[in-house]
Amino acid sequence: MKKKILKIVGIVLLLFVITLIAAPFFLKGKIAEIIKNKVNNSITATFDFEDADLTLFSSFPNAKLTMNAISLVNKAPFVGDTLFSSKEVALNMSIKELFKGANEPIAIKSLTIDGALVNILVNEEGVANYDIAVEDNTSAAEETTASSNFTFSMDSYAINNARIKYLDKATGMRFELIDMNHSGTGDLSLEKSELDTKTSGLVSFEMDSTNYLNKNPIKLDALIGVDLATSTYSFLKNEAMVNQLPLVFDGFIKLNDDSQEIDISFKTPSSDFKNFLAVIPEEYSKNIENVTTTGNFSIAGRFNGIVDDTHIPKFKIDINSDNASFKYPDLPKSVRNVFIDTEITNETGIVADTYVDIRKLSFMIDEDKFNMVANIKDLMGNTKVESHINGRMNLANIAKAYPIPVDLNLEGILTADINAAFDMASIESEKYENTNINGNLTLKNFVYNSDELKNPVKINSTAVTFNPKTVSLNELSGVTGKTDFSATGTINNLLGFMFNDENVEGDFNLKSNTFAVDDFMVEETVAETTGGDKPVTTGSAAEEQIKIPSFLDATINASAGTVLYDNLSLKDVSGTLIIKDEKATLKNMTSAIFGGKLAFNGDVSTKNDTPTFDMKLGMNGFDINETFKSLELFKVLAPVANAIQGKLNSDISISGMLNNDFTPDLATISGNLLAEIFGTKVDPNQTKVLSALTSKLNFLSLDKLDLKGLKTALSFDNGTVTVKPFTVNYQDIAVTVNGSHTFDQKMNYAAVLNVPSKYLGKDITNLISKIDDTSLDNLTVPVTASIGGNYASPTITTDLTSGIKDLTSKLIEIEKQKLIAKGKDKATDLIGGLLSGNKAKKDSASTAVDTKTQVKDVLGGILSNKKETTTTTKTDSTAAATKNTAVKDAAKSVLGGFLNKKKKDTTN
Repeated sequence: MKKKILKIVGIVLLLFVITLIAAPFFLKGKIAEIIKNKVNNSITATFDFEDADLTLFSSFPNAKLTMNAISLVNKAPFVGDTLFSSKEVALNMSIKELFKGANEPIAIKSLTIDGALVNILVNEEGVANYDIAVEDNTSAAEETTASSNFTFSMDSYAINNARIKYLDKATGMRFELIDMNHSGTGDLSLEKSELDTKTSGLVSFEMDSTNYLNKNPIKLDALIGVDLATSTYSFLKNEAMVNQLPLVFDGFIKLNDDSQEIDISFKTPSSDFKNFLAVIPEEYSKNIENVTTTGNFSIAGRFNGIVDDTHIPKFKIDINSDNASFKYPDLPKSVRNVFIDTEITNETGIVADTYVDIRKLSFMIDEDKFNMVANIKDLMGNTKVESHINGRMNLANIAKAYPIPVDLNLEGILTADINAAFDMASIESEKYENTNINGNLTLKNFVYNSDELKNPVKINSTAVTFNPKTVSLNELSGVTGKTDFSATGTINNLLGFMFNDENVEGDFNLKSNTFAVDDFMVEETVAETTGGDKPVTTGSAAEEQIKIPSFLDATINASAGTVLYDNLSLKDVSGTLIIKDEKATLKNMTSAIFGGKLAFNGDVSTKNDTPTFDMKLGMNGFDINETFKSLELFKVLAPVANAIQGKLNSDISISGMLNNDFTPDLATISGNLLAEIFGTKVDPNQTKVLSALTSKLNFLSLDKLDLKGLKTALSFDNGTVTVKPFTVNYQDIAVTVNGSHTFDQKMNYAAVLNVPSKYLGKDITNLISKIDDTSLDNLTVPVTASIGGNYASPTITTDLTSGIKDLTSKLIEIEKQKLIAKGKDKATDLIGGLLSGNKAKKDSASTAVDTKTQVKDVLGGILSNKKETTTTTKTDSTAAATKNTAVKDAAKSVLGGFLNKKKKDTTN
């Protein structure tokens, strides 16, 4: 690997220098073209830069070559990934160096790299993106000869504001050094020389998702001995700082063709206990200059061995402290009796064989004591842990002895005695039967804060028993806001939750006297839309929003005396709650509310930005008036219910989105409702639509409307409620209603009333009595009332005129049929008399004439429905003819009078 890297660097630099020697006065464009072509022909990547500048006069007596915006971009299998980039690279040398031959050593006075990025990647197959040299068949001897023809002679260099990233996907290792500044001076043309270096930066290191260093400051001033003949680099004089911890190094690194030899030892230069505080990042340990300490703390270690593709150096690191103490000057309490005896070791050079042995870790604050021993093996592989923790600690005293973050408000008494033995492979595969954890933990008067909770949660008492496979929650009682709670249950995967980023899995029983949903609302920043339709987050746009905890995967059997939800107060709530993936599924939930019983099943999800729900509700014996006043949904679905007093049974299927306070977003809901009303009383004055209907149909008195046993069904979607036809009774009037209304209370309804004729006025009553037909006693007229407008200002029109016309037609038809029937009877009698010969022959001619006249007169009057002139030769008519004329005239008089009724009886 060393030879490849040196070869790449050598080729690039040699090409730069050869170009300067061959044509020191080339045009800038020619220099750029030559450099790009030569470098790109030597690597399996794309090398480019914006500009190359050769300066001879402004830097006299030196020449300066500057390249701007350099980039080195990988090809497959890392296509598009940047391996190296830099804002600027500058080489300074004497002008006479430009005229040397290709085999003569070139003395570069300085090299400066500004704003560099080195991005090293190793993929899952172990392929590295820095292996970009073009394969050739040059023998080792030829390669050595070629390399010896070029000597890199430089007396200073600097790397400013650089960033180095290393990511090994095969091992899960990530290293990053940012804000790095490194400089060195020395004569590298000598076979043996000394290089004086200064380095600073912020280092981060992560392994298997565990962050060991996070932007920790490091500093190293080192005098390094360089032996180019053996490629050995030795630490001669140095001082390093990690966070605020000083370290000194001794030893060497030797670069071989296929490996590196390392033998480096390090230690703290003193045994002051402040060294321990210096290990902790400054943002947590604060200023340690004035901290009073007693006792000692030391770190010492050694790395030695071979580093190659399969080995790391063997190492041993000892961390020790004996009966130490420290006290911050502005805090009232001290930490004392500090004992640390820890060893981190690898004896084989195999990564998996690294282990940590914490033989003792203990300290005291006041009279509270904490103890821990642990043995961690196979640290970089299938980590195996055996540990024991015991002690009692007043958590409030921690803040009185150590400068913890202000927002970490610790309170409570913790007592623990726990043994644990597990391996990470079993936890990751959820084989908890292979783990062994036992002991007890109690926590009293503990206060917990979380971004997912609106109010602090005060844990009055907690008792936990650790079993080999599960954790038993024997007791958990506390309060948050208006809510009190107590719980028991079992946690199935505590280790998975702690070490494997799993959700809490378990079964719990939860009881509460008062449970306020509002207590579990959190403030979240809501993105507002600007004129450019781009969401912008502002502090003033923060809204309270209920979030189902994302870390829970649990079944909860819940019961509560009172649940406060929006403006509702639900009593005697019980049922099962299944929480998973920010979704709560409710099963067999029941409650008492509005004088009745409520049953509900369904689910609520807060996984997306807008909460959603899908519920089935069963209402039994609800007081209609209370329900209307309290439920906005009920007002939208049935606004007319404001005028109804009584009880309600209903089944509702409803789904949609929720507002941030968990009330339904009415613009998004859809579903179906089936309702039954019983024991009701109607007050038309409570709603304008009923009072307006009463004023249009003055024969109605809606307070006598019979709604007992009424069943109705409706559906709602896209802001519209559609009511299926249903029939109600007012005394002996049947009323059929159907139609729809919108959520903003615009109506489109039709009510068809089958009105008995007796409600239509005296003229109609008199006409029916003159007809004298018992079949007309139950005669009804359909009257249609069209209801529009909105509930606040309804418009009502009736179709009373068409009803009257229908009735008139019926009456005319009945009378016509009666007269026809009577005419047929007369004709039959007369014809029968003629055939029987009952009268004297001398009267036959006269009788025949009279008979013809009577039949013609009666039938003509009926069929023509207009007055005919009857001519008779005699002045005395028969009694039958006189009677028929009287009936016909009476019918015409009544119908004429009916058809000319006053406007107020025939129009709306």
